[in-house]
Amino acid sequence: MDNKDTQQRQNPEQQQESQATVAGQDSCSSRPNNGRQRITKLAVNVCRFVLGVVFVLSGYVKAVDPLGTQYKIQDYLTALDLYGMVPDFVTLGTSVLLSALEFSLGIFMLFAIRRRLVSKLTLLFMVVMTLITIWIAVANPVSDCGCFGDFIVLSNIETLLKNVVLLACAVVLWKYPLSMYRFISRSNQWIAFNFTVLFIIATSVYSLYKLPIFDFRPYHVGANIPESMEIPEDAEQPQFETTFVMEKNGECREFSLENYPDSTWQFVDAKTVQTKAGYVPPIHDFSIQTLDGDDITEEVLARKGYLFLLISPHLRRASDTNFGDIDQIYEYAQDEKVPFYCLTASGKEEIEHWENLTGAEYPFCQTDETTLKTIIRSNPGLLLLKDGTIIRKWSHNDLPKSSELTAPLGTLKIGQMSDDTVGKTLAKVFLWFFLPLILLTLADRTWDWSMRLRRKTRLLSMRKQKKDADEEEIRQ
Repeated sequence: MDNKDTQQRQNPEQQQESQATVAGQDSCSSRPNNGRQRITKLAVNVCRFVLGVVFVLSGYVKAVDPLGTQYKIQDYLTALDLYGMVPDFVTLGTSVLLSALEFSLGIFMLFAIRRRLVSKLTLLFMVVMTLITIWIAVANPVSDCGCFGDFIVLSNIETLLKNVVLLACAVVLWKYPLSMYRFISRSNQWIAFNFTVLFIIATSVYSLYKLPIFDFRPYHVGANIPESMEIPEDAEQPQFETTFVMEKNGECREFSLENYPDSTWQFVDAKTVQTKAGYVPPIHDFSIQTLDGDDITEEVLARKGYLFLLISPHLRRASDTNFGDIDQIYEYAQDEKVPFYCLTASGKEEIEHWENLTGAEYPFCQTDETTLKTIIRSNPGLLLLKDGTIIRKWSHNDLPKSSELTAPLGTLKIGQMSDDTVGKTLAKVFLWFFLPLILLTLADRTWDWSMRLRRKTRLLSMRKQKKDADEEEIRQ
């Protein structure tokens, strides 16, 4: 009893010292937790930045070339023996929606919009994509996955490694979604959400109606086709290895050139495989043949001056809504003595059907279907070349009007190299999309900061009033 009374009558200073010691111990134990939290937040936001940038880039390059993405989807369907079973409008719609989903998820991650939902969708997306890349890495049904369109071409193994890293990042975000620092308050996120979705879908629609905003293919405006087909003298050459199957006394063995056997062995077979790829020029599959089978590629491209090329991979699928404009351009070309050819992969029956349908009188030549799809994302589409260099490209929805064809091409605007540089186009994208998002973020953060400042000022004012009231009560 006395010991308890003694403990209760301890010096108040000793009690405070004891409490301070306990508080110090709690503080020390919380430091490792605070350190772990900082590391977790740092890791989450690094993963969020990596995923966001990759998703935005991948989604955007697909969105500006929806037909190219559709062709890649059709390649996958061909590998699965499903091509022809899925209508074109389904593959095109899938192309637009896939790019919109990927781009939107990237923006939502960068700005931490709907963090829980977006982290779950991102993880699901990456699980599906990783399974697909495992398949293409093992079975090799396509040479390029098409993750970044024609902007960046990765091998199937490189794609798999990329997706494994992104999947790991997605798992981190899924586990700690609230550790992503939020740039836009919850009440204003709907603005960024709707703006992002509308922007990326509008981008795909615009690129479908006209042409891709960015052209990453070798047939872009400014490319010289003959020069892009040349192989430099010092270019790396492909390497091959030949294996000979020989037989002697009923025994078959394989030999190379280095250990070729003597004449007692009988030749059975030979196999040659490419062991190393050599230099491949940017344009290596372009050719023009007349309907009679004559190759006129060099003759057409070597010609000095202007040249019109109407491109249609398949005439039976070509749009005939603007054939009148095409006929007017052909008549203008005849008057100005500018060669005009239609390049197609269609046979004679389709060509005759097109001539009967549109009244076309221009000459037709044949070119590989894949090459034509690569040249321009429009069926039909029109190219204008000068000295072998592509200076203009038009979709069939945006062909030059007769009012623009009033003088020789050398004196007209359309006869000059297009002034739409990559820099100008990037500036337009920044002004139309990223600048409004940045301004929204700044306005939101400014408003949030001002509200916090007001609350803090109000709290300080209330404390001061309470303190003044207490002092007044003591004086009384």
